[in-house]
Amino acid sequence: MTWKYFHGNCEDTSNPLAALPDRPPWREFLPLEAVDQELDAQYWRALRAEAQENQRMLDRGRTFRIQTDGQAERKGYSEIIDAVNAAIHLRRPLLVTGAPGSGKTSLAYAIAYELQLGPVLTWPITARSNLMDALYRYDAIARLQDAQLDKTRQGNAQASAAVSEEGDLGDYIHLGPVGTAFIPSRLPRVLLIDEIDKSDLNLPNDLLNLFEEGEFEIPELVRRKRHKGGVRVSEAAVTVRTADRDMDVPITNGRVKCCEFPIVLMTSNGERDFPPAFYRRCLRVTMPNPTPASLLPIVRSHFDQVDQNGWTQAEENLKTLIAQFLDKGNKADRATDQLLNAIYLMTRQESPSEQEMEGLQKLLFKRLSELG
Repeated sequence: MTWKYFHGNCEDTSNPLAALPDRPPWREFLPLEAVDQELDAQYWRALRAEAQENQRMLDRGRTFRIQTDGQAERKGYSEIIDAVNAAIHLRRPLLVTGAPGSGKTSLAYAIAYELQLGPVLTWPITARSNLMDALYRYDAIARLQDAQLDKTRQGNAQASAAVSEEGDLGDYIHLGPVGTAFIPSRLPRVLLIDEIDKSDLNLPNDLLNLFEEGEFEIPELVRRKRHKGGVRVSEAAVTVRTADRDMDVPITNGRVKCCEFPIVLMTSNGERDFPPAFYRRCLRVTMPNPTPASLLPIVRSHFDQVDQNGWTQAEENLKTLIAQFLDKGNKADRATDQLLNAIYLMTRQESPSEQEMEGLQKLLFKRLSELG
């Protein structure tokens, strides 16, 4: 039996991931028995249905390709597949470095698409990003405004406050993409933390405890667990919103602890280094620069709906176009999107003339470091 769950070709998606291998003893989190199997099955049916409705997300996963021939091994493509599968087995986050346009972000969508793990939970990083916002948001102002409105309408401040505290608290708590990824389930969600090298210096360190313990707490809900009428309230469950569309989940005692560690993929353009403690908790891999052999299946996967005549007319120019795109080894300074844009124009029924395409190539194939 193969140890690989992810193969990087997105060709066979008929068998969704049903279970994962045993967890390493040092990566045990919430026991599988603690998750209601029937409710979890309903949760995943809803997630997969939502993913099928998101055509843009489906296309990003479907068109991803990793070359798997002998040349691929020399270029590092097999290392990508091995790294993803090792992360799945070891329940460790994956730090993927590479040039812009090398497929780092698309890899997350390919994993979710091939293993049918629902919509990708995405956290795009900026210099202002902080972990708390990605875990959850509590709208205290909206809750206060609604409480005041309830008091005005009902004329009974005590009853109104009780309803707001006990019944409606979850309406003002919204789990972010990271918080949603750690909801306990028998299968992992795919979490994309995009361009983490753009973050504040403290953010990687803030992630360490979450990655190690697989849990976090929501203080507003923890405070709700209190003595009430002389009896300790030990199972205080509140339903809150998640990052998924129209999906709510119950949070017990204000703590969220994963059952299966999510498949966390963090992308980096290599613009900065991270602390050794952060590296220790991650598996690290670098996306290889594209080659003519690796770009061809990517192009075909994006243009599989082009009619045969369109491909026949473009095929003879395709390898030449790819060679011009790669431009004698300066591969890391261009993104695959630029090549796809040129091919799109070239394969249209009302495509530019050969002379016009030469001018357009100068426009479309500008290096990423080139100004203007």
